[in-house]
Amino acid sequence: MSRISARTALLMTLPPLLWAGNAVVGRLLVGQVPPLTLNALRWLIAALLLAPLAWSVLARAEHRAAIAQRWRHLLLLGLLGVGTYNAMQYLALVTSTPLNVTLIASSMPVWMLGVGALFYGVRVTRRQFAGAVLSLAGVLVVVARGEVSALAQVQLVAGDLYVLVAIIAWAFYSWMLARPPPSMRGDARPRWDWAAFLFVQILFGLVGAGGAAVAEVIVMPNAQIHWSWGVAAALLYVAVGPSLIAYRCWGLGLERGGPALAAFFSNLTPVFAASLSALLLGEAPRLFHGLAFALIVAGILVSSAGASSPATPKR
Repeated sequence: MSRISARTALLMTLPPLLWAGNAVVGRLLVGQVPPLTLNALRWLIAALLLAPLAWSVLARAEHRAAIAQRWRHLLLLGLLGVGTYNAMQYLALVTSTPLNVTLIASSMPVWMLGVGALFYGVRVTRRQFAGAVLSLAGVLVVVARGEVSALAQVQLVAGDLYVLVAIIAWAFYSWMLARPPPSMRGDARPRWDWAAFLFVQILFGLVGAGGAAVAEVIVMPNAQIHWSWGVAAALLYVAVGPSLIAYRCWGLGLERGGPALAAFFSNLTPVFAASLSALLLGEAPRLFHGLAFALIVAGILVSSAGASSPATPKR
């Protein structure tokens, strides 16, 4: 690995920190903002903040025509990346801790390998398979809460299952970005900058996120928002930090350092989540968390050694 500049290191370190903060804030808001409503509000605020930079994508006829021609692909991107992934993550935080959520989510490259092999015909190497085994072992350690002998009778909490759904959705989202259809490649791709492309995804994602929030209100009429200055500040944070700033920094970091280096930095998320959880929630990490993190990181390093990453996600 060649030396990297301080700027590149900062660009790749800031997103994991913001994503870890998103998990901690999501946990703090349990009981104050219903999870599906939280997801919808997060992306609604993000869209409003992004609109001044990206409004031309709706104002100009050529951009509207490009959206109309590609609406199925853009809708699926939005539903997976904005709707499903983030909604499931917030649902997971109702019953699971930020550290558990981020540790299980660290197995995401494993799921990307599986999606790539099954749906995109990408061959999985022996090294990648060995890495997958190590990473999945780390996930099992978290799920079993360190009691490996009890795996046969372990009962998953709802949050563990939700985060698995979330990362599988993100794996499909990542492959759709890495292997877009012909209408989104080369000269056929609309001339959208990062802000416009993210804005379009958010708008389509809000279709699913908004519908889920409405359903949540209907099914759980007592689940209301308990407004306070703290809740308002938390909503502003998740809309700006993990959504806009992290996305932009991650994209710039990828341009400067490449996917392989970025994959290493993404594994800082559980480390930051553990630190923030201990500081803000009083949820100190336990020994099995350290073992799980070591297994997951080892798996990812083994998987990526000597090969490029199958896809690098942008949360």
